[in-house]
Amino acid sequence: MEQQTPPNQLNIEIAEEVAEGTYANLAIITHSHAEFVVDFVNVMPGTPKSKVKSRIILTPQHAKRLMKALAENVAKYEELNGDIKDLEDLAVPLNFGGVTGQA
Repeated sequence: MEQQTPPNQLNIEIAEEVAEGTYANLAIITHSHAEFVVDFVNVMPGTPKSKVKSRIILTPQHAKRLMKALAENVAKYEELNGDIKDLEDLAVPLNFGGVTGQA
C-alpha cells in the first residue's frame, strides 16, 4: 500500500552530498531592497585568502523568518547547555593562533 503525504505537509528530500554539510566559521551578509545574500566562508588559520563555500539568497521576509528561527533555536540550545560565549568575549585573534603568513 502506498503511503500518502497528509495535506499541508511538505515532503523534503536531501541529496547525500548536501547532507554531509559544509563547514563555515564566517558569514558575510549583504542586502538590497529585494534580497538578503548570506555568504558562508571557512577561514583557515594562517591563510590570508578564503573562498565562499556557500551562498544563500533570501527574500527579506524569509530572512526575517530565518532570524526568528535562529533566535528560538539558540535560546533552546542555551536553555539545555548554558550560555554560548561570543567570540568577541573570548578575544580570539583572526589568525586563530596559527602562524601569520609573511611575504
